[in-house]
Amino acid sequence: MSRRPNRLRPASVSYVAWDVVRARSLIVICGVVGAALAAGYGVLFTVLDEYRDDYGIGETALGGVIGIGFFAGFIAQVVIAPLADRGYARRLVLGGMMLDIVGLVLMAASTTIVPLLAGRFVMGVGVGMAVPAMRRIVILGDPANLGQNLGRLLAADVAGFAAGPAISALLAEPLGIAAPFLVIAAVTTAMLPFVARTHVAETAEPTRQRFAFDLLRNRPFAGAVALGCSVWVMIGAFDALWSVVLDDLETSDWISNLGITLFALPLVIFGSMGGRLAQRVGPFRVGTIGLLLGAGYMFLYGVLPSGGWMFAFAMVHAVSDGLTVSSTGVAVGLVVEGERQAGAQGVLGGFQTLVAGVVALLTGLVYEHLGRTWAYTTASVAMLALVVVGLWLAHTAWHLRGAVGDLPAPDPDPLGAPISA
Repeated sequence: MSRRPNRLRPASVSYVAWDVVRARSLIVICGVVGAALAAGYGVLFTVLDEYRDDYGIGETALGGVIGIGFFAGFIAQVVIAPLADRGYARRLVLGGMMLDIVGLVLMAASTTIVPLLAGRFVMGVGVGMAVPAMRRIVILGDPANLGQNLGRLLAADVAGFAAGPAISALLAEPLGIAAPFLVIAAVTTAMLPFVARTHVAETAEPTRQRFAFDLLRNRPFAGAVALGCSVWVMIGAFDALWSVVLDDLETSDWISNLGITLFALPLVIFGSMGGRLAQRVGPFRVGTIGLLLGAGYMFLYGVLPSGGWMFAFAMVHAVSDGLTVSSTGVAVGLVVEGERQAGAQGVLGGFQTLVAGVVALLTGLVYEHLGRTWAYTTASVAMLALVVVGLWLAHTAWHLRGAVGDLPAPDPDPLGAPISA
């Protein structure tokens, strides 16, 4: 009896297939964890009125609860997150998840302002240290597809945040304020074993820098941060003004509520596509186009005649954002060497968080004293100013695209100052 020839696939094909499977498993695990972390924020924003009505916590105190989370996230991203570049990436994700669980439980048990502030602070630190580490893991796990993968992480984050109100609506009324927090804490806890067993390529030779601020001496990186802050000027102003402005324009409540949900959908649907587009065409090109369009939409929100018109333009704006907002994360992934990715993503996220908090406060003051047109126009002008600064800093990287491994060696002295801190 004749035997069929034993046709084995080359070993290299098996290795490639295994690398693809491992990269995809990293995306799935990090995406689920990111969605769970973001869902906690989504729940909190939707139950603030219940803390006020049920426990008598005032609006000013609740504003402090939101603000302290931004502050905690900023500190964690710029101080703790760089440890992921020193061989602690997986441990930072695990530690951040555990802190997030503690914060969720504290907020679930809170009936007064002090434990609520403590829970929000702990949760902010946990998210701030875990997210940059996860981005580093995803970028280095599959450098050739970093744009698509960062877009997927963005989509998961937005989906988690958008799921928060739905979880609150389903559980808070029949079971109490604590229920949605505890459910998300349980989901996050269930993910701990998966993260603990995940293989992560840690840094073989950790960077000597304790913090990552020295990266700002790299002009393209500083430019990417400026563009990223422009995105969060838009987000901070939009979130602070949307519901208030539509209410003052006597727009139906369903338009305001539906608008927030529908605005998130294109980010979920097009996040992966937008990241892939940024990597293929160039993140500075795609990001600049998206921000110029976004600044135009922000100006229009200040002059459109009704809430209905604002809603209609916001749906087009959402598609534009869905295809472009991941560009700044992709830009950072391309202009910074792999060993510094967590620190770089932490600096980007830290400044974005800080900018969003400041802009939310300032645009609210401008709206209160000068009106809608001035508030939105101020945000639009601030976005354009940051775009100009970002392009001036990063003009040498305008044509940049590809993967981390494709980049030329960075200029060791881009601004005439030593890189070592």
